[in-house]
Amino acid sequence: MEYLKLIGIVIIILGFALHFDTLAVVITAALATGLASGMSITHLLSLLGQGFMDNRMVSLFLITLPMIGVVERHGLKQAAVNGISKLKHLSPGKILNLYLAIREITCAFGIALSGQVQFIRPLINPMAQASASVKGALSPKKVDLIKGQSAAIDNIGNFYAQNLFIASSGVLLMSSTMKSLGHAVSPNEIALYSIPVALIAFVLTFYYNMRFDKKLQN
Repeated sequence: MEYLKLIGIVIIILGFALHFDTLAVVITAALATGLASGMSITHLLSLLGQGFMDNRMVSLFLITLPMIGVVERHGLKQAAVNGISKLKHLSPGKILNLYLAIREITCAFGIALSGQVQFIRPLINPMAQASASVKGALSPKKVDLIKGQSAAIDNIGNFYAQNLFIASSGVLLMSSTMKSLGHAVSPNEIALYSIPVALIAFVLTFYYNMRFDKKLQN
């Protein structure tokens, strides 16, 4: 009878193999495992609800997806394009450098941004394309280059500046891990030594974006 408690694994394997709805398969597996283990339906539902409440912050970013879709549908993207097209001296590289600075500063203050969803797709990428198209239409290759560069800038800003905030999850994890290994490293020290890394990343990326502008002109 002990093996019956593994029924949830069987349900998940079969459900995924048969391409059933993922959420339905997981919930069914959880219910089957709980019932097979002798839990009451009330206790089981209570555990599922508690698990959701404890981890609800993980899925909070999903709220931004419909919001971004709504504002795009009502002209946010076009408004950004129209605004940038009026600024003749603004280039894709300058826009991306400005966003990189914003990304690193917000990371330093612990402000979490879902950059790719909230900024890159609806704002930064269209703005960069609009500034590049002032002098003429863009080829499909150049459009793809701008898309890739815009996405990369968000990743660079987030990756190299995320440890500037002493209470970020990465900093706390490193501090606790080093302490468990017998090395007393405080979150303040990790954040302090992350400053040169963030500055070097900014300077190198700034130069790379300037080279990117020249590449688009060819």
